[in-house]
Amino acid sequence: MEGITKILDRWYFQNKRDLPWRKTKSAYEIWLSEIILQQTRVNQGIQYYYRFLERFPDVGQLAKAPLEEVLKAWQGLGYYTRARNLHATAAIIKNQFNGRFPADYDLLLSLKGIGEYTAAAIASIAFNIPVALVDGNVFRVLSRLYGIRLPITSPAGKKEIHRLATRILDKKNPGNHNQALMELGALICLPRNPDCGKCPVHSRCLAYQKDQVNEFPVKPAASRHRKRYFHYLHISLSDKLFIHQRKQKDIWNSLFEFPLIETRQIVSPDRLFLHEQWKNLFNGSEYRVSHITPYYIHTLTHQTLYVRFYHIQVKTVPPQLAEGYISIEEKKIFDYPVSRLTEKYLATAVNR
Repeated sequence: MEGITKILDRWYFQNKRDLPWRKTKSAYEIWLSEIILQQTRVNQGIQYYYRFLERFPDVGQLAKAPLEEVLKAWQGLGYYTRARNLHATAAIIKNQFNGRFPADYDLLLSLKGIGEYTAAAIASIAFNIPVALVDGNVFRVLSRLYGIRLPITSPAGKKEIHRLATRILDKKNPGNHNQALMELGALICLPRNPDCGKCPVHSRCLAYQKDQVNEFPVKPAASRHRKRYFHYLHISLSDKLFIHQRKQKDIWNSLFEFPLIETRQIVSPDRLFLHEQWKNLFNGSEYRVSHITPYYIHTLTHQTLYVRFYHIQVKTVPPQLAEGYISIEEKKIFDYPVSRLTEKYLATAVNR
């Protein structure tokens, strides 16, 4: 009987999508694509992949670019830690490895922002190193194929999936084999309503045989989802506005934003005007609130943001803005890396 490995590899060559990063052995381009696709759909990721390669064609160009320029190019992809790690790792590659990615799994794993999955992708696809790659698609495929009842996020579950992935790895063509497993999960073995009739290995799949496909992979109880309430103050003085760069270990680190008041719950504008931060910020300064947006609702992995923007006209600089904020021309805001949510607001504010 033909083995699973050969069946998967043959299916991949006949059915794989025509994606740009599959036409290269460049470790830089494979790394870039993997980082982009960590939290991004393929269709959107392709656009950013081409855009990044045009602006930063090699690791040296990426390393010497200012971080703000990299963040600006990343704008709209979210999860900005990825962009900061890209920039930091590019500098390490340039300075410590003479601009070349190391053809070594452990060394790749030591680089910032490169975990087991990304290190395995670069090692196997770019350098043909026989190491198994395990991402969410592979977890799903193998947990169904072998009927793994261990939660996929548990240490034991991860260990078992890695063991199975290594066991069936095509050691002569590890890159293609790893991509075959991922492609099967992306196209056929879907999280919901998988197309089992088109799966090349459904006759070997324990979950399919027992009509239990939708019971796999086993997941732990969902973690608590946090709700946060942001109030951004778009303060205008003639043709100037005020922004600063986020530095705390939180979402949107290193991006620029308007003055922010965060509350514990949804509050009306009248209540916000009485907030201690609001009163301290304006501290007797004359101002006029010219526009208040409805709440934007922005859902992230572990939290949902309820965000409102207040456009406020002032005649003098509020004292608290003199320190910690920079004053820029209104039209220059588009030169700064901001969150996708702020970008959406600005698009409406300009047209208002």
